[in-house]
Amino acid sequence: MADVLVIGGGPVGLFMAALLLQHGASVRILEQRTVAEAHSRAIGIHPPSLDALQGLGVAQALVAEGVPIRRGIAVGGGRTLARMSFAGVSATFPFVLALPQSRTEALLEQRIRQFDPDALQRGVRVTGLHHDGGQVTAEATVAGSVVRYTASIAVAADGVRSAVRSQFGTVVRAKDYPDSYLMGDFADTTGFGPDAALFLEAAGIVESFPLPGSLRRWVVRLGDTGNGRDAVGLARMIEQRTGIGVDPASNSMLSRFGVRCRLVRRMVAGRTVLIGDAAHEISPIGGQGMNLGWLDAVALAPVVLAALDGADVRTELRTFEAGRTAAAARAARQSEINMALGRPLRAAPWSVRNRAIAAAAAVPAVNGLVARRFTMQ
Repeated sequence: MADVLVIGGGPVGLFMAALLLQHGASVRILEQRTVAEAHSRAIGIHPPSLDALQGLGVAQALVAEGVPIRRGIAVGGGRTLARMSFAGVSATFPFVLALPQSRTEALLEQRIRQFDPDALQRGVRVTGLHHDGGQVTAEATVAGSVVRYTASIAVAADGVRSAVRSQFGTVVRAKDYPDSYLMGDFADTTGFGPDAALFLEAAGIVESFPLPGSLRRWVVRLGDTGNGRDAVGLARMIEQRTGIGVDPASNSMLSRFGVRCRLVRRMVAGRTVLIGDAAHEISPIGGQGMNLGWLDAVALAPVVLAALDGADVRTELRTFEAGRTAAAARAARQSEINMALGRPLRAAPWSVRNRAIAAAAAVPAVNGLVARRFTMQ
């Protein structure tokens, strides 16, 4: 019997497990995938997360592999509207780190194996979770056989299609948005270096972020009609809106996604706690999702450790739940603002919006506030 079952071995589940293992708890991570995720997916690691990762002893390895984004540039109609520095957002990590999720997960897994080589169990599909007095039992299938795992506490970090959340029937506030995006990674031909760039164009926003290996991620807000949904079509939209040519043949990742928001009303169910996307799915625009899950783990870990020591943590769990559901609601509102700024506009309102953004960005206090917002400070 383990102290804690962590259901889900993505970046949030791995991080949660590492926090607990670091303090001597016995943990089993039950992950359905038999091999690690190979795609880049989430790429932005914000300063509060880097502070927490530093406590695990992995921040420097992440920074060594990633690209520190210290500045963002907003462009519209071929002219620079604003420049935003992240220099004042953190004393230790004054940047957003760009690193493919696959490498983030690999470095977290490496750290976990240093704590306990057997902690991560792959190929385990959890099919049921039951509370039995002072413990939790997870029923799972492993290579076609039924296996049971028991622990004092379970933490569900099993993503947007969380089987644990579905089983417990937690009420979910749901909202779907009309926005859809196409993103891809290409060889970097921009000259922007380590800067992020937002192109606030009338046809819809185009976002551009540096990646290791001289690559660059492009995210394009799709219109009602438009070009093809392959690498050639994405490259064509980028050039039409920004004037920048990218080579479709250099594409290494391509994904189309819509946007929805799912916020649970309760993150705690008996001896099980939902964190990360299992508890709150928000728009990827703004790059908050993975970081929000990590901050859930930071808040939850001391409560779990206290419970394992025999403390009555009912009050602490209520405080955790209230704080993190409020944080998720704030993140959802921020993502709505981000999406609204990137929607297509007719010429007149587009011009007014861009002039307003340029005027606001020229005020140092406003610029600094927005920088802190975008870095989750």
